[in-house]
Amino acid sequence: MCSSRKILWSLLLLSVVEVGLGVASIVLGAVGISWVRGEHKPQQGDASPVWSGLCFLLCGMCGVLCARKRTGLIMILFSACCICGLIGGILNFQFVRALNKRPDSMHSVHLAAMTLACLGISSCTLSTWLTCRLASSEQQRMFLEREHSLHHSHEMAEKEILDNSSNGIPQISYNGHTASP
Repeated sequence: MCSSRKILWSLLLLSVVEVGLGVASIVLGAVGISWVRGEHKPQQGDASPVWSGLCFLLCGMCGVLCARKRTGLIMILFSACCICGLIGGILNFQFVRALNKRPDSMHSVHLAAMTLACLGISSCTLSTWLTCRLASSEQQRMFLEREHSLHHSHEMAEKEILDNSSNGIPQISYNGHTASP
């Protein structure tokens, strides 16, 4: 089983990759839009790399935050962002695939956009899985801390009971019976 530290570093690395994929997808989408405007009227789907890039960027930034602060709320937020990144990447791939069928000179841009979408989808899937592993690891850590805390408080309660029974006065035992002096 991976340690929590390895999961955190993997999540942080994958989140930085998602930020990079998001920025690259936004830049590629902007280049594609400007290139399309020079040739013909923009169609539905020309801006989809920008939108999926924003989803990947948001997912990556939430992942970095999740790696730094491992609260339950941030893990849920990150998982939701990963799901949005998955949806954005899948829609981007579908739109660009439909655009790729038209006859123009943008096949290389479309291929790059589909590649970035596939990489983003993969990284969002892996991030979701790592977040589940991290949540499980954190839950186990908190359970062990709580168990240790309860065990410690139980020992302290036993010690307090023994201390209170004598009230600071030494107990004398005669034939199994205790008597106070």
